[in-house]
Amino acid sequence: MSVNGDPRPIGVFDSGIGGLTTVRELFQRLPRESVVYFGDTARLPWGNKSKETVTRFSVEIASFLVRQNVKCVVVACNTASSHALDTLRERFGVPVIGVIEPAARAAVATSPRGRIGVVGTLATVGSNSYADAIARLAPGAVVHQRACPLFVPLVEEGWLDHAVTRQVAEEYLAELKSADLESLILGCTHYPMLAPLLKVTMGANVRLVDSGAEAALATAELLAARTLLAPAGAAAPAHHFFLSDEPRRRSFARVAEAFLGRPLPKVSVVDQTDLPWFERVHDGISEPVQE
Repeated sequence: MSVNGDPRPIGVFDSGIGGLTTVRELFQRLPRESVVYFGDTARLPWGNKSKETVTRFSVEIASFLVRQNVKCVVVACNTASSHALDTLRERFGVPVIGVIEPAARAAVATSPRGRIGVVGTLATVGSNSYADAIARLAPGAVVHQRACPLFVPLVEEGWLDHAVTRQVAEEYLAELKSADLESLILGCTHYPMLAPLLKVTMGANVRLVDSGAEAALATAELLAARTLLAPAGAAAPAHHFFLSDEPRRRSFARVAEAFLGRPLPKVSVVDQTDLPWFERVHDGISEPVQE
């Protein structure tokens, strides 16, 4: 590591491609940084899996990222942040940033009356991770939670402003709309894609808190505080994305680029034939993209 900074990449992972919304925020806040992203497309969704399974998957992927010589790991998955963050921080020697704590801080800071809502997967809502984090920061806060499992497939279908999506949002958010909320945490990295629709549904007085964006901000602050930002004179950033399975090519590229807000770097697919399943990467599929 340079005395003036650290050119190593930032590692990011998610159960699929939703974490690309967090990568988009990292690109905006930290344009000199390289990113290594891992999306576990072979085993999604994680939101209906047990804590033990999610923790095992998270440790496997974090191990892969650490072997890519990353300087920190961003857990761009609310389910993994709910279930596996403590284990990851205990096992690995690099900083690990989740999405729960940064989003809880942002919601508390913008909710003076302590009226906060949370939408997320079944696992995230069932874990009470957001409610617990908010209670530590603001013991008197009132937290209303709602699992919204249909949002993820609707987003991946590209139905961001479809009549069906609007109807589902109205159904899911009916109770939250009557709860006099000041803020609503988007507790899944897919949900920022629905932010315009959710804003209309909830009303202008409710601030939407993007958990992935808050995690990106926390990452920038941590790297700056620890002198780990890429040096100003470092080479142009090189991004490398990995998947554990190759999704349908056309739909994957379309949705992933919408999440990322820009063309995708070339993507490598890990080879699952060996144990552990992520040890080998298919040769020749991609190289890190220079920009």
